[in-house]
Amino acid sequence: MLRPRLLPLLFLGCAVLFSGCGKGGPKVVHTGGLNPVAPIAPAGAAGQVTKNTTRLGGSSPAEDAAAVATAVHPPGQPPETVVLVNQSDLGLALAASVLVGQPLNAALLYSEAGGVPAPTEAALKGLSPSGAKALEGAQILTVGGAAAPSSYKARSLPGTGEAGQAASLLKVQEGLTGTAPKRVLVVDAKTEPAYALPAAALAAGFGTPILLVERNGVPQATAEALAALHHPKIYVIGPPKAVSEAVLRRLAGFGSVKRIAAETPAEQSVTVSRFSEEGFGFGILEPGHGLAFVDDRDPLDAPAAAALATAGDFAPTLVLESPSTVPQPIVTYLEDIRGAYSNTVPPYRSLYNHGWIVGGAEAISLAVQDRIDGLLEITKRATATPSPAYAPEGG
Repeated sequence: MLRPRLLPLLFLGCAVLFSGCGKGGPKVVHTGGLNPVAPIAPAGAAGQVTKNTTRLGGSSPAEDAAAVATAVHPPGQPPETVVLVNQSDLGLALAASVLVGQPLNAALLYSEAGGVPAPTEAALKGLSPSGAKALEGAQILTVGGAAAPSSYKARSLPGTGEAGQAASLLKVQEGLTGTAPKRVLVVDAKTEPAYALPAAALAAGFGTPILLVERNGVPQATAEALAALHHPKIYVIGPPKAVSEAVLRRLAGFGSVKRIAAETPAEQSVTVSRFSEEGFGFGILEPGHGLAFVDDRDPLDAPAAAALATAGDFAPTLVLESPSTVPQPIVTYLEDIRGAYSNTVPPYRSLYNHGWIVGGAEAISLAVQDRIDGLLEITKRATATPSPAYAPEGG
């Protein structure tokens, strides 16, 4: 179940709903010794910023998605289409992540069946989607019965039920690329949803559709979609307690199956970040990358963060399990890929990592952000890997 979040002190002020505070612009809030924190605005997004991290988000999934979308699509770089997902359906939010990658590069925002949240309306105004020719000029594609403002040209995603709409998203991606996908991701977003969260960035970053299963069953719509692909590579994201071995055996009738899994949600996200096979997967084993951090109690932040895997520093998603601590698997991973400098490689020639903290302080505390910042900081070592173009003097 998605939990409500209290408005963090980080984003207090009249600009919380993107409305601004009159002609003076967004109000800046100071938090006692910390850097100034600016609330999100339609023209951009800024939260607590440290030397190695940037916070995007506020007190709700709608604000978090708006913050990411306006960061990835700043003024002058509008998306053609915004995918507007009903925030009551995590499975469809995960499946919709494929559309924020190539070739559509859509923005993803959250809505509800009964109306559009104020942060989403304001973000839409700032994004000003131009309309996608491939979608008959649609500025908005609604998913899961999400409401859309009447002032935009909107299309509704066809399909019945969650699995059926996920299959429709696959068909949309197929129509955009002009070819049937050779790979698909499979998740169960209900039984153990935290294990499915890293799939959003993987789908967005590699244009790979997500289909939905149940822990112990394969919905008919998913089976039909797989059968139509003629033996794709099927990557199951999550351990057996999330997607059973019986489901893997059923999936094997439609193509080759590989499970990408670990014991905990944090380990799962590290495993996905490390994974690479035949050009598919982030394969991050060294410094020089972006990394997005979400909390597993706010699962909708993972699809919201998926756009960070498609632009800028192309960040996979790492899943935290508490607002107040960094899980040991993530600590170990960040230490493994930490950048370094040495006597022969100066700091300004080294490779750096950058962290995107998605969500407000109620989701991921400032103390955790500070800890992540420290783990991303480059250190001096006996040897270091320089940026590729660097040639030491006299070398």
